[in-house]
Amino acid sequence: MNENSKNDVMSGEYVAVVAEENGVNIIGITRGRDTKFHHTEKLDKGEVYIAQFTENTSAIKINGKSKIYTKMGIIQSGE
Repeated sequence: MNENSKNDVMSGEYVAVVAEENGVNIIGITRGRDTKFHHTEKLDKGEVYIAQFTENTSAIKINGKSKIYTKMGIIQSGE
């Protein structure tokens, strides 16, 4: 990986997901012509997951009660 590629990866947006119940599922979704699931995580209450949007990850899907912290504010899921 060259220096420019490292900078591109490090400049991706971050989100933090805090599980408010057991069994919160997080699914990473790829970029490109064919959108695919590429990563999954399962969180229990109180666990924190920090995700970064990169050249490979264009979206995340969250199932379950959690708070998602972004630079735009806090989003509550699963109410």
